Amino acid sequence: MGGGHSGQRLAARRRDASHLVLCGLAALWSPVPGAGMAQQGAHATAPGAATEQSAPVDAAAPMQDTTAPGKPSSTETGHSPLDESFGPRTHADWVRDTRRQAWQDTKWNAQLRSYYLDRDKFDDSQSEAWSVGGSAGFETGYFRERFAFGATGYTSQKLYGPEDKDGTALLKPGQRSYTVLGELYGQFLLDPATRVTIGRRGFDTPYLNRNDSRMTPNTFQAATLQGLYGGEGSAEWRVGGGYFDRIKERNADGFVSMASAAGAPDGIERGVYAGGANFKTGDFSIGAIDYYSADLINIFYAETKYAVPVGAERRLQFALQYSDQRSTGDDLLRGTAFSSRQWGGKAELGLGSALFTAAYSSVAGDIAMQAPWGGYPGFTGVQMEDFNRAGEEAWMLRAAYDFQSAKGLSVYGLWVNGSDPRDPGQYAKDEYDVNLQWTPASGTLKGLSLRLRYAYVSQHDPAKSSLDDLRVMVYYDPAL
Repeated sequence: MGGGHSGQRLAARRRDASHLVLCGLAALWSPVPGAGMAQQGAHATAPGAATEQSAPVDAAAPMQDTTAPGKPSSTETGHSPLDESFGPRTHADWVRDTRRQAWQDTKWNAQLRSYYLDRDKFDDSQSEAWSVGGSAGFETGYFRERFAFGATGYTSQKLYGPEDKDGTALLKPGQRSYTVLGELYGQFLLDPATRVTIGRRGFDTPYLNRNDSRMTPNTFQAATLQGLYGGEGSAEWRVGGGYFDRIKERNADGFVSMASAAGAPDGIERGVYAGGANFKTGDFSIGAIDYYSADLINIFYAETKYAVPVGAERRLQFALQYSDQRSTGDDLLRGTAFSSRQWGGKAELGLGSALFTAAYSSVAGDIAMQAPWGGYPGFTGVQMEDFNRAGEEAWMLRAAYDFQSAKGLSVYGLWVNGSDPRDPGQYAKDEYDVNLQWTPASGTLKGLSLRLRYAYVSQHDPAKSSLDDLRVMVYYDPAL
């Protein structure tokens, strides 16, 4: 949209949006039995917690970008760090999972969600919707200490969504409501540290993940082997691998081929073989994972992190990442061979309840980096832009703070500058994001999470076009 003629129109939309959200909050709190289905329950490992964590295993997913209570993090929503892949977030979570006893230890989880999104795009078009729903699910303990199973249902029901403002991914295309059984799986213990999962379930790895940043997440039809060895004060190995045949995308009510989700022509059916490992000792971790789809694409990803304590209230962490993507076999994805590479670096300084982050990324190759089966893991990928176009370099500065005087209240702001990409028809961009969140940890409001996100993207084209993206999220995890 043009830079100068949208102010009055945007202000009017914001007033309308505020009225809708206030009505939604009132509806969400009304004591109607069974109102809404919950989140993916235990799916809610920490943002980016790479695992097959299903709805019913752990506490419901927080919306904040944090990896530990009271500790801010720069991991973007929908991103999955490699050092948290292949299992629950911690070794203690893994042990707890493997020691449950069948029906006695069955876990039931639910989460209610209400989500409003309003986006004004570069071309002056608009996407807007407001929905309510969430998920409900369960996972049994282990029968004979060997076999468990689980299931999760998801729904997103339209409260507001004009057909000419489609594209928010809160609802199905055409602004339609949907309900889907997203998870139905069995899990087998080969030994206390090694598990096999077969069926439909949510998984999180850097390039194949739930990308849970809307009403419902991606889930996958797969057969996987995962292991977590060591830990609890000693060196830890996380390993995982398997075959992923189909995917239920975020705003879909059915599963499609992994090839279709990647953008392959109609009629092409291909799955994805994935395998990798991560080693962690103390504040150092390193790992890699590879995704291979015959005749389509091969994606390799590696990541390392190292943290240096510099005082009781200070902590310095460095991270590096590298991705390599290239076509395979008959080059069916694009009809021609391609290859692209990306590397990035990130430095974080923690000062008490504050976290300051600087990151850099660079992309080289034939095309933009692809993320066909989840969120893109680049350090400079943020709310709207991934800054992953061929030839593009990007810098990010970010500051986050958790308020100690108001427990559960946190805020962050960031700026990303992306250079001109290689394609002459594309332009440099700047993105500015602000995020405010309140998640009470105790009291009568425990389980409630309120989040406000706003992004502004300016494009350096002759028209000086821009984009606005406003999101209001209300999540509630009832105590079951």
